[in-house]
Amino acid sequence: MSRDYGDGCAAAHGLALVGERWALLVVRELLLGPKRFTDLRAGLPHISPNVLTQRLEELERSAIVRRRKLAPPAAAWVYELTEWGMQLEPVILALGRWASQSPFLPEGTLNADSLILSFRTMFDPHAAGDFHANIELRIGEDRFRAHVSRGRMELARGSAERHDAIIEGQADAFVQVIYGGRKFADALRSGDLMIAGNKSAAKRFLTLFPLPQRAPAA
Repeated sequence: MSRDYGDGCAAAHGLALVGERWALLVVRELLLGPKRFTDLRAGLPHISPNVLTQRLEELERSAIVRRRKLAPPAAAWVYELTEWGMQLEPVILALGRWASQSPFLPEGTLNADSLILSFRTMFDPHAAGDFHANIELRIGEDRFRAHVSRGRMELARGSAERHDAIIEGQADAFVQVIYGGRKFADALRSGDLMIAGNKSAAKRFLTLFPLPQRAPAA
């Protein structure tokens, strides 16, 4: 670990482990599965290769991340979270939900993984109600599967074996419709989003992630 607060509090130790700039974002990028160094660079385009290398080494030393070689024919080195590192997911989701209430929340682009994690963060069981569906999301080259039933959602990387609808588009189009107030019909007319299968199920799915009310500005 790279910083020591001289404080016996476990929260201080947690900050020593993941409090460096970019560290939690590296963890965020690995929550949906292993990635190569180049994949991490693509997901974090503003981090320099040297800083990314340093953060990965620190997270490895802290037993949060491990590096392993994939079996042939891929035979590539990837980084993945340890079982303990995966326990940071609720921390990151809670931090994202808290920060989404900021009166100064900046606008910006989301990559596919960030968008999917935002769905996990903002999913509203009350909005889901009795909705039941299997939805495949195609965001650029990435594929994700969502199963919604009884006010719960399972959302993971990979194509759905069975689906009620497929929603396809770039991450920005999803963001505009779900969080930016853009009309679903407008996104379809422009071709920014494309639907295969049950259009009503697809439309309903995109309403399950309401943003919380912003905190008042000081």
